[in-house]
Amino acid sequence: MFKKLFTQKHTPIEGDEQIIAGPIPEHIAIIMDGNGRWATKRALPRIAGHHEGMKTVRKITRYANDIGVKVLTLYAFSTENWSRPKKEVEFLMRLPEEFLSTYLPELIEKNVQVQIMGDFDSLPQHTQRAVKRAIDETSHNTGLILNFALNYGSRTEIVHAVKAITQAVQKGELAAEDITEQCISEHLMTKHLVEPDLLIRTSGEVRLSNFMLWQLAYTEFWFTDVLWPDFDEACLLEAIQVYQTRNRRYGGLEEQTK
Repeated sequence: MFKKLFTQKHTPIEGDEQIIAGPIPEHIAIIMDGNGRWATKRALPRIAGHHEGMKTVRKITRYANDIGVKVLTLYAFSTENWSRPKKEVEFLMRLPEEFLSTYLPELIEKNVQVQIMGDFDSLPQHTQRAVKRAIDETSHNTGLILNFALNYGSRTEIVHAVKAITQAVQKGELAAEDITEQCISEHLMTKHLVEPDLLIRTSGEVRLSNFMLWQLAYTEFWFTDVLWPDFDEACLLEAIQVYQTRNRRYGGLEEQTK
């Protein structure tokens, strides 16, 4: 029942202009899921699905930028993904290099700024070089922030934040009574970003998978059965359309939010 309530098949949308004219989520976070299943359905190796999913990243990034989304956070590789087969992990670690080397000129032209959150230092050197180059060459761009969650795990992020706050208290730089929700938020990897307005997860799975657990406290969720390589502009518009029908009360009453 829970899955039926929150998962839906993609259906075409009419009135795209009306949706785009409505309130657009400032920050959209996406758990990109289903690459492997997309490939398996076509009797292809899993890495073919990941490669196709890379093309979807480009397509959705371009469209999100065009319609006025300010931040697009993509869950590209989790801290748990290291347990996958070695060859698949090695391929996934090459994808950022391929994506950024192929599309970096376009990202620069479109005024997109590349950022990353996660354990950067544990990534292979070739992945680090590609990501660092993209970050450096787009640092002055003022359009969409394309934020890759790469080697990211939310629980690890929160543990690091708690340790940093504890050290500040021990050094006398912070008093215990100064530890507030805002204080914790300022010690997370997203401290410079607004919290997500909309979370999208593809492929029919209905869970967060250790993704932005703190930041998603009041985010609107939208799940779809569409596999990530098949996710397109119409799918994104459908998610935004549903978002526009939600009444975000942040724990208060409806009349208090008007």
